[in-house]
Amino acid sequence: MNRELKRVSAAILIMFVALMVSSTTITVFQVDNLRADGRNVRTLYDSYSAERGPILVAGNPIAESTPVDDQYKFQRVYTEPELYAPITGYFTLNQGTIGIEGALNDFLSGTANDQFLAQVNAILTGQTPKGAAVELTIDPVVQRAAWDALGNHTGAVVAIDPKTGAILAMVSKPSYDPNLLASHSSTDVIAAYEALLDDPGNPLINRAISGDLYHPGSVFKLIVAAAALDSGRYTPESTFPNPASLQLPLSSSVITNSGGGTCGPGETVTLADALRLSCNIPFAELGSALGEDEIRDYAKAYGFGTEFGIPMPVTPSTIPDSLDAPQLMLSSFGQANVRVTPLQIAMVSAGIANGGVVMKPTLIRAITAPDFTVLRPFLPTVFSAPITRESSATLTALMVNNVNNGAASNGRISGVDVAGKTGTAQNGEGEPLTLWFTGFAPANDPRIAVAVVVENGTSFGNVVAAPIARKVIEAVLNK
Repeated sequence: MNRELKRVSAAILIMFVALMVSSTTITVFQVDNLRADGRNVRTLYDSYSAERGPILVAGNPIAESTPVDDQYKFQRVYTEPELYAPITGYFTLNQGTIGIEGALNDFLSGTANDQFLAQVNAILTGQTPKGAAVELTIDPVVQRAAWDALGNHTGAVVAIDPKTGAILAMVSKPSYDPNLLASHSSTDVIAAYEALLDDPGNPLINRAISGDLYHPGSVFKLIVAAAALDSGRYTPESTFPNPASLQLPLSSSVITNSGGGTCGPGETVTLADALRLSCNIPFAELGSALGEDEIRDYAKAYGFGTEFGIPMPVTPSTIPDSLDAPQLMLSSFGQANVRVTPLQIAMVSAGIANGGVVMKPTLIRAITAPDFTVLRPFLPTVFSAPITRESSATLTALMVNNVNNGAASNGRISGVDVAGKTGTAQNGEGEPLTLWFTGFAPANDPRIAVAVVVENGTSFGNVVAAPIARKVIEAVLNK
């Protein structure tokens, strides 16, 4: 009998311990994950009972809560909604939250661990709880310039301060009006949300950091050139065979340069001229010589394959783990299965601009409590250092030559050395092109690194994307 009681007692004790461990894990260690879970309706309704903190650009609210006479007490209002929607996202009753609204919901709603004492104080004093203010790194002049320059094109623009990683502009088109999703009418919200989902332009996708990603085309040549120069085995004067066409190994497919001719005159072409004229065949040859491991390692050093937040999650750019000989050649000029976000390409240029050091990109300048206490300051953080300062200087000179005397000529700005690279990526037989420009300026003391992508192109990156980037760069230089 005693033995049976002991067994029952032991079983009860084990279950009790398991219950305590489980409840402790949920209430202590998983609390932040539970708060962030979009299915947590209780957190959502609690956040409506407090005055949600504003999202600020240059001190002015682009999202704020105003008092209303209904059960939710406050209404979320977005200023210049389409301009900032891909950044702010939306705060809605029953369709979740995205963007800054979702990524920093705990701070904005006043429920972050950092704000616990403020919550207690509000309860004791009978004050209405308030959320923290989120100040963005966005420069409104640069953001507007990027928006206007992109015009009616579908695509994205990202501008970064290469020295700090602060994101100065992030535009994605087409965009949408998050005010339609902030309504307190569930019927209206669902109707607006379904209409956005049915829109063939996919306006809810922030093309700068997510979506199906893009073929980079020739802007990927910057990574291959960086790998070559940084290896010490190549210089700008290194030469490569210069045929007008090249049959891929193990394949009947033939690759050509843009225009179908050779990469300039002569039987060989230098690395400098291959980059300046954006020729595919020399880079296919260079990539084959470097090997897939070396190219992949440098791509990863710039951020490919890394999951990080700005604070919204960024879809990792990809380069395949295993490349056969023809895929390696195609990947070396940004085709095959290489896929990127515009933010990733901006990081590549920013790293070159910053002496080979890539800073972690961020949209957050500061998070500030209602009493003006800074809860989270902006602290520039090194993301990686993929190449040496010497390699960076060499690559910068080559990129300046691209703009001054090469295929990126529409990036020129009078009196300023602009470093740049264009791209015109193919998406399949008969499919529209993806057009690119990336670069930075001034080349000797960079203040901005930019990436522009335009979908459904029928021309070239230098014709469409480069002038857009030029206007964004000018917005910074003219300040």
